[in-house]
Amino acid sequence: MGRVQDLLTGEDGLPRCGWAGTTGDYAEYHDQEWGRTLHGDDALFERLSLEGFQAGLAWITVLRKREAFRTAFKNFQIDAVAALTKADVEDLLANPGIIRSRAKIESAIHNAHIVRDLPDGLDAFLWSFAPTATRRRPKSFSQVPTQTPESTAMAKSLKKNGVKFIGPTSAYALMQATGMVDDHLAGCFRAAK
Repeated sequence: MGRVQDLLTGEDGLPRCGWAGTTGDYAEYHDQEWGRTLHGDDALFERLSLEGFQAGLAWITVLRKREAFRTAFKNFQIDAVAALTKADVEDLLANPGIIRSRAKIESAIHNAHIVRDLPDGLDAFLWSFAPTATRRRPKSFSQVPTQTPESTAMAKSLKKNGVKFIGPTSAYALMQATGMVDDHLAGCFRAAK
């Protein structure tokens, strides 16, 4: 693969954001999910939870454990996660397929209780922070912010409601992952879609 600015051209001849070319897992995630509009309370709860589990780790670690997370956390159905007990926490801590951090596991369960009680649901809540103005497509990753006023406001509001393991940077990553913002670089084949 050859590197052109912040893009990599894969063996399939498609130019991708440079980070997507490092592993097949990243390329699939980049091509199929990252930056695509995502709605639904449970689907967004999964992304919020995985961002929490990713804190301090490489995203590839979470991505490779994603199916195990889905099984362990009842496909991230908010009501099912909220129903997990202390005994379930102990079982999750013994599960080698997921990230076994008591604080992160307990926060995911805690967060399920919080988002379940949002008056208009998680989807409406999170999407209310999506930027209304479209910005110029970045040409390099140096032009991609790690946080924005919108992600800062989202994180602050989530924390005010009691959500744990969220900050402006992880909120921005959530916005990128769910299509609230589109940070595919100019020249990336996904930027054209």
